[in-house]
Amino acid sequence: MARDEINAFLGAGTNYNGKLHFQGAVRIDGNFNGEIMSDGTLVVGQEAFVDGQIKVGQLVLSGNIRGDVIAGEKVVLNKTANLQGNIHTPSLVVEEGAVLEGSLAMGKVDPVSQSEEDSE
Repeated sequence: MARDEINAFLGAGTNYNGKLHFQGAVRIDGNFNGEIMSDGTLVVGQEAFVDGQIKVGQLVLSGNIRGDVIAGEKVVLNKTANLQGNIHTPSLVVEEGAVLEGSLAMGKVDPVSQSEEDSE
């Protein structure tokens, strides 16, 4: 499977609470409250709202996140993105119009290990 191929989808109009651990790529278009951990790619759609801590390989944000983000590879804030929290990542792409209310730390991030995901 290609790394950017979406293998799970949390649709618009849905609400999820708890912990989300995944491999590959997941897209959220609904509301999620909790913790997200993966070495894969998280795509947060334009109408989505995520409230919680996120530790992933890559984040592509078009919607809203309230919480801290740690991304081992890259964070992309598209023009409709709104992030209230801190980011730690080695690579950041920000489109004009994106909003970041928090601090940014750029540098190497320890990847999410499978044992760390399993221990949760």
